[in-house]
Amino acid sequence: MNLSRPALIALAAGSIALGCSFKFSLFKKKEAGPPAEDDRDTIVQVQIFLDQSLFGPGRIDGRMGEFTNKAAAHYNASIGAEPGNWYFLLERAKEAVPNIFTTYTIEKRDLAYVRSDLPAKPDDQEGRDYLGYRSLREFISERFHTDEPFLVSINGGKSLYGLKPGDTVTVPNVTPFRIEDVKKHEMFKSDDALSARSVIVDTREKWAAIWEGEKIVAAFPITPGKEKFIHRGMWEIKSMVTTPEFRWDKQMLEQGKRGEEAFQLPPGPNSPVGIFWAGTSKSGIGLHGTNSPHTIGRSQSAGCIRLANWDAVRLSALIRPGAKVEIR
Repeated sequence: MNLSRPALIALAAGSIALGCSFKFSLFKKKEAGPPAEDDRDTIVQVQIFLDQSLFGPGRIDGRMGEFTNKAAAHYNASIGAEPGNWYFLLERAKEAVPNIFTTYTIEKRDLAYVRSDLPAKPDDQEGRDYLGYRSLREFISERFHTDEPFLVSINGGKSLYGLKPGDTVTVPNVTPFRIEDVKKHEMFKSDDALSARSVIVDTREKWAAIWEGEKIVAAFPITPGKEKFIHRGMWEIKSMVTTPEFRWDKQMLEQGKRGEEAFQLPPGPNSPVGIFWAGTSKSGIGLHGTNSPHTIGRSQSAGCIRLANWDAVRLSALIRPGAKVEIR
């Protein structure tokens, strides 16, 4: 079956979108539907597998939500399977993720990334050395691509406040987001292969898909800008840097116009732009991380394309300056 890229993404994401040819030529004989809504462990297994395959389901939470379904459809598109057929995804997830949970023991060095007294207001954050996590509970949740309520639930309902070095916590068995490996202000240059790729941002479906020619190689849930600030069109990645600082400008955020009063915020996972920035040829617009991964896809940013930090940090291995970005 030959499909144009618009038809492919319509099937994969459940909407009308995008452009090129693709074939669903595999896996037509064996079929299966998605896991049952109450089959938490299978859902977690699938979410981990999708995350590891670069088709992000959002936070790992054991729920068959919108983004798990969309990630599954995009993954199927990448292997040539029908979007609604879960058979091969379930089988591969079972083989690749035999153990869905593991444990993490807090280390003393983890405390370097926590700022328990971090204020909420930007004017109070200016002048701080680092916008770190407010608790070890938050640190562990982001490290293992989940949220705090799910972390609590898989630890027997314990609040997990008051954690300290030496304590052991049950976590999803996903490759952790190691913030200690994120170098300060690391710049990324163009690359012959990665700069030739393209990113298609679907602001209605709240997805960013990375393409290499006619093949989709990764896709992540995003929060687009407010409708009045969305800059649809063709752009290009111009710069990429880790641990960006951020100029917090209330007038810019609310009206889209640079104001006279602003606060220069230091870097850190609780920065409004997270720990990674990929700036485009449209001034002020980029793909970046966030200080609230639980809101990805569920609230609007001021104009940029926001991803969870654990997804944003992977962009430098997928695209580089020169890559085209189409915002739709």
